[in-house]
Amino acid sequence: MDTKPQTRTALRTVKLLVGGYLLLSLVTFVAIVLLRDHHSVVTAAVWVRGTIVALTSLLMFSFAARAARGSRGAFLRLRIASAVMVVAIVVIIALPGTFPMWLRLEQGVCGLLLLGVVALVHGRRLRSLFAGA
Repeated sequence: MDTKPQTRTALRTVKLLVGGYLLLSLVTFVAIVLLRDHHSVVTAAVWVRGTIVALTSLLMFSFAARAARGSRGAFLRLRIASAVMVVAIVVIIALPGTFPMWLRLEQGVCGLLLLGVVALVHGRRLRSLFAGA
Protein backbone atom coordinates (compact mmCIF):
# COMPACT_ATOMS: atom_id res chain seq x y z
CA MET A 1 0.00 0.00 0.00
CA ASP A 2 1.25 3.45 -0.95
CA THR A 3 2.26 5.41 2.13
CA LYS A 4 2.66 8.81 0.45
CA PRO A 5 1.02 11.61 2.45
CA GLN A 6 -1.11 12.66 -0.55
CA THR A 7 -2.50 9.15 -0.91
CA ARG A 8 -3.26 8.85 2.80
CA THR A 9 -4.95 12.26 2.68
CA ALA A 10 -7.05 11.25 -0.34
CA LEU A 11 -8.18 8.02 1.34
CA ARG A 12 -8.90 9.85 4.60
CA THR A 13 -10.96 12.43 2.68
CA VAL A 14 -12.93 9.65 0.96
CA LYS A 15 -13.70 8.11 4.36
CA LEU A 16 -14.77 11.50 5.75
CA LEU A 17 -17.04 12.22 2.79
CA VAL A 18 -18.64 8.78 2.93
CA GLY A 19 -18.91 9.15 6.71
CA GLY A 20 -20.78 12.42 6.19
CA TYR A 21 -23.08 10.67 3.72
CA LEU A 22 -23.65 7.88 6.26
CA LEU A 23 -24.39 10.31 9.09
CA LEU A 24 -26.79 12.41 7.01
CA SER A 25 -28.54 9.29 5.70
CA LEU A 26 -29.03 7.84 9.17
CA VAL A 27 -30.25 11.17 10.59
CA THR A 28 -32.70 11.39 7.69
CA PHE A 29 -33.93 7.87 8.34
CA VAL A 30 -34.48 8.69 12.02
CA ALA A 31 -36.41 11.82 10.96
CA ILE A 32 -38.55 9.69 8.64
CA VAL A 33 -39.36 7.34 11.52
CA LEU A 34 -40.16 10.22 13.89
CA LEU A 35 -42.35 11.99 11.30
CA ARG A 36 -44.05 8.84 10.01
CA ASP A 37 -47.52 10.07 10.99
CA HIS A 38 -47.15 13.25 8.91
CA HIS A 39 -48.12 11.81 5.55
CA SER A 40 -47.59 15.05 3.65
CA VAL A 41 -43.94 15.02 4.78
CA VAL A 42 -43.23 11.28 4.83
CA THR A 43 -44.75 9.53 1.85
CA ALA A 44 -44.33 5.91 0.78
CA ALA A 45 -41.68 7.05 -1.71
CA VAL A 46 -39.78 8.78 1.11
CA TRP A 47 -39.82 5.56 3.15
CA VAL A 48 -38.45 3.54 0.23
CA ARG A 49 -35.80 6.08 -0.72
CA GLY A 50 -34.77 6.72 2.89
CA THR A 51 -34.35 3.02 3.58
CA ILE A 52 -32.35 2.42 0.41
CA VAL A 53 -30.07 5.39 1.09
CA ALA A 54 -29.47 4.38 4.72
CA LEU A 55 -28.54 0.83 3.69
CA THR A 56 -26.30 1.89 0.81
CA SER A 57 -24.56 4.44 3.00
CA LEU A 58 -23.67 1.66 5.46
CA LEU A 59 -22.33 -0.47 2.60
CA MET A 60 -20.38 2.43 1.13
CA PHE A 61 -18.81 3.23 4.48
CA SER A 62 -17.73 -0.39 4.75
CA PHE A 63 -16.26 -0.20 1.23
CA ALA A 64 -14.41 3.03 2.05
CA ALA A 65 -12.96 1.64 5.29
CA ARG A 66 -11.77 -1.56 3.60
CA ALA A 67 -10.40 0.35 0.61
CA ALA A 68 -8.41 2.55 2.99
CA ARG A 69 -6.88 -0.65 4.36
CA GLY A 70 -5.88 -1.69 0.84
CA SER A 71 -8.74 -3.83 -0.45
CA ARG A 72 -8.85 -3.58 -4.23
CA GLY A 73 -12.31 -5.19 -4.38
CA ALA A 74 -13.73 -2.72 -1.86
CA PHE A 75 -12.20 0.14 -3.83
CA LEU A 76 -13.86 -1.09 -7.02
CA ARG A 77 -17.22 -1.48 -5.26
CA LEU A 78 -16.85 2.04 -3.83
CA ARG A 79 -16.11 3.45 -7.30
CA ILE A 80 -19.18 1.79 -8.79
CA ALA A 81 -21.57 2.46 -5.88
CA SER A 82 -20.64 6.13 -5.53
CA ALA A 83 -21.13 6.80 -9.25
CA VAL A 84 -24.45 4.92 -9.34
CA MET A 85 -25.72 6.78 -6.27
CA VAL A 86 -24.84 10.17 -7.78
CA VAL A 87 -26.83 9.31 -10.89
CA ALA A 88 -29.75 8.07 -8.75
CA ILE A 89 -29.66 11.29 -6.72
CA VAL A 90 -29.79 13.42 -9.87
CA VAL A 91 -32.86 11.45 -10.97
CA ILE A 92 -34.51 11.83 -7.54
CA ILE A 93 -33.99 15.58 -7.58
CA ALA A 94 -35.19 15.89 -11.18
CA LEU A 95 -38.39 13.82 -10.86
CA PRO A 96 -41.31 16.23 -10.58
CA GLY A 97 -43.70 15.72 -7.67
CA THR A 98 -42.40 12.35 -6.45
CA PHE A 99 -40.49 13.55 -3.39
CA PRO A 100 -41.02 16.47 -0.98
CA MET A 101 -38.63 19.42 -1.16
CA TRP A 102 -36.93 18.55 2.13
CA LEU A 103 -35.87 15.15 0.76
CA ARG A 104 -34.68 16.69 -2.49
CA LEU A 105 -32.50 19.09 -0.48
CA GLU A 106 -31.14 16.28 1.68
CA GLN A 107 -30.40 14.25 -1.45
CA GLY A 108 -28.65 17.27 -2.96
CA VAL A 109 -26.29 17.42 0.02
CA CYS A 110 -25.73 13.66 -0.22
CA GLY A 111 -25.01 14.11 -3.93
CA LEU A 112 -22.40 16.78 -3.25
CA LEU A 113 -20.67 14.56 -0.69
CA LEU A 114 -20.68 11.64 -3.11
CA LEU A 115 -19.53 13.81 -6.00
CA GLY A 116 -16.38 14.46 -3.95
CA VAL A 117 -15.99 10.71 -3.46
CA VAL A 118 -16.45 10.08 -7.19
CA ALA A 119 -13.82 12.69 -8.05
CA LEU A 120 -11.29 11.15 -5.67
CA VAL A 121 -11.86 7.47 -6.44
CA HIS A 122 -11.83 8.10 -10.17
CA GLY A 123 -8.74 10.29 -9.91
CA ARG A 124 -5.38 9.16 -11.18
CA ARG A 125 -3.72 8.86 -7.74
CA LEU A 126 -6.15 6.35 -6.23
CA ARG A 127 -6.83 4.48 -9.47
CA SER A 128 -3.11 3.89 -9.96
CA LEU A 129 -2.71 2.83 -6.33
CA PHE A 130 -5.31 0.09 -6.69
CA ALA A 131 -4.44 -0.87 -10.28
CA GLY A 132 -1.38 -2.78 -9.12
CA ALA A 133 -2.98 -4.39 -6.08
